[in-house]
Amino acid sequence: MGLSSRQPVHARHRDGPGGQHDRGKAPRLGPCGVASGLIAVCLGLPAAAETLRLATFSPGLSRAGPGLVLAALQKGNDPQIAAAVAVIVAAQADVLLLTDLDWDYRSEALGALQTRLAGQGVDYPFAHAPQPNTGIDTGFDIDGNGHLSEPRDAQGYGQFTGQHGLALLSNRPILVDQARDFSAFPWRDLPGSQLPQAQLPPGAEGGQRLATTAFWDVPIRSGAGALHLWAYAATPPVFDGPEDRNGRRNADETLFWRHYLNGALPQKPTAPFVILGLANLDPDRGEGQRAVMRQLLADPRLQDPRPSAPDAPPTHPLATADFGGSVGPLRLDYILPAAGLKVLAAGTIGDPKAGRHRLVWVDLAVP
Repeated sequence: MGLSSRQPVHARHRDGPGGQHDRGKAPRLGPCGVASGLIAVCLGLPAAAETLRLATFSPGLSRAGPGLVLAALQKGNDPQIAAAVAVIVAAQADVLLLTDLDWDYRSEALGALQTRLAGQGVDYPFAHAPQPNTGIDTGFDIDGNGHLSEPRDAQGYGQFTGQHGLALLSNRPILVDQARDFSAFPWRDLPGSQLPQAQLPPGAEGGQRLATTAFWDVPIRSGAGALHLWAYAATPPVFDGPEDRNGRRNADETLFWRHYLNGALPQKPTAPFVILGLANLDPDRGEGQRAVMRQLLADPRLQDPRPSAPDAPPTHPLATADFGGSVGPLRLDYILPAAGLKVLAAGTIGDPKAGRHRLVWVDLAVP
């Protein structure tokens, strides 16, 4: 039901110069430590527990054509990229999910980012970036405008194959032989799918994938075992018509994980796990079927660390993106650990120069 990775994982060991950037760094907390603006819980941790910091970030590392992000990363003079890199460096995450990085067949853009980060003292020797659905032509006029092979006619919106891709960086080994890729899962196969109401052109329903970008279950080595990362980036529930095609697909993309958790899909879930990524759905504000996100957050098998920070919008402290104007701040990016995991702290880091999204991080105690 899924695609195998063309380049499922690669390792690059970096020894480049450069120290840590202290300004804006998210602090490491002890088992009962509390820092201003952060959420922390004293949990009575076992002596052998270690802290693992997970992060998800939509860094805006996408451009209008293939190879442009790679060129900008190599030149090193793009202020938006510099700001996004600074946010990543400040987070000091052990594992980082990037939900907006242009994919290429040889992972050159991802490799250039690894090199750039290593030069600033943040080494991610392991990476995972299978081909996403974005930009893969469906062969149908999905948006009904009378033209074929346009960005909105792809499996996921993309001006070229791999635009707005997903990538995982880690300083812990990625267990690629155990990774699952559900990106090719058909939308029509989701229990209770809203595909029939999405009004796709005749013949398109059979080949339409559910994931806009990707669905992954990727285990990383943690302590004596593995932690499974259930990662995705959903379509924004806008840019459609009265049929609400994107709104319906966005809701079903988040519902996928509840069905996976329920064991209602052919592949059975793995544990321990964390759901993370760009849901593009606020539980209380903005467009989309907000009740779907409220139900996910209320699921007793999950926990919501409710990350915030002192510089977050005071009226919307949990917001992870700010689109200004009538849209304003929204909570769109999430890290939701399984209920049995120990959460130590959580927070967000942002810089308007880096883009609209804030990086979200969560510290877990891993035995």
